[in-house]
Amino acid sequence: MRIAVVHKDRCHSKKCGKECIVYCPRVRTGDETVVIGDDGKAVISEEMCVGCGICVKKCAFGALDIVTLPQELDYPTHRYGVNAFALYGMAVPSEGKVTGLLGPNGVGKSTTVGILSGQLIPNLGNVDADYKASWDAVLKEYAGTELHDYLELVSKGSVKTAVKPQYIDFIPKVFKGKVADLMKSTDERGKLEEYIRELKLESILDRDITTISGGELQRVAITACLSRKADFYFLDEVTPYLDIYQRMATAKLIREIAAEKPVMIVEHDLAILDMLADNVHSAYGKPSVFGIITRPTGVRIGINQYLSGFLNEENVRFRDTAVEFETRAHEGLTDRETLIEFP
Repeated sequence: MRIAVVHKDRCHSKKCGKECIVYCPRVRTGDETVVIGDDGKAVISEEMCVGCGICVKKCAFGALDIVTLPQELDYPTHRYGVNAFALYGMAVPSEGKVTGLLGPNGVGKSTTVGILSGQLIPNLGNVDADYKASWDAVLKEYAGTELHDYLELVSKGSVKTAVKPQYIDFIPKVFKGKVADLMKSTDERGKLEEYIRELKLESILDRDITTISGGELQRVAITACLSRKADFYFLDEVTPYLDIYQRMATAKLIREIAAEKPVMIVEHDLAILDMLADNVHSAYGKPSVFGIITRPTGVRIGINQYLSGFLNEENVRFRDTAVEFETRAHEGLTDRETLIEFP
């Protein structure tokens, strides 16, 4: 199975010699493996592609990626279009637990949250122009799995979800007014005053939403999400812009709500994830090309595997080198000349 991705913002067929077509060995034998579409961008047939990678190396604008996947990953969970990003696998929310989703940007974590929150119906890799994704097809695909029962509730609209988005800078574009007005509109659990106090938001309540800083906006978004009355809570990256004290306060509030309702959190801060999560799904792949969501593991095992770059159960190495933390200063630093000493 191969994935061919054309980054359309970089593909400029009118400014190049169409090297992706000229040098393709299958095109030279008479096949239409690579053609120029109606929009002037390259279109690559994944069925005909042999994965030689010549087009990737020859493209002057770096607009192409060809990736060969394991055989068992034949069918994507969701794909954004022909020669576009593909997501494989899916995370599973667990009742009464905090589920962590760990991985680099651009490998499908936010797409996963969108599917599980009901904002996006997965198309199971069908990118035909006349195909409309439906929950019936999704439920049939996941029949007999743990995820089926949850997705069935989502498809019927019988599950209410609360989502804290990753890109909080969009909030001032969709809401106009004071911070206090936004807060009051989300207070469905009667916990608003407690959250405002815990996250120290009292001083900005009367300010316009467009004038607050990134850290303040992040805490407002977290408060708005946790204040809603929902069956599942999804928080996409809660620690950016926050200092350590604010991160700890946020973690405390999330832990409290997780005692009542299941929570899924997308996070890069390993310490906070270790503190919060009960189990972890790792996400890996090539950013903007493809992403794979692994089966859940214990939080310590998941974090350690992510740091090592090797997934034991899948027998997959997704990073060439492990991330290691030194317990002492590097030996090379001790040989430098002493500039000043204190008694």
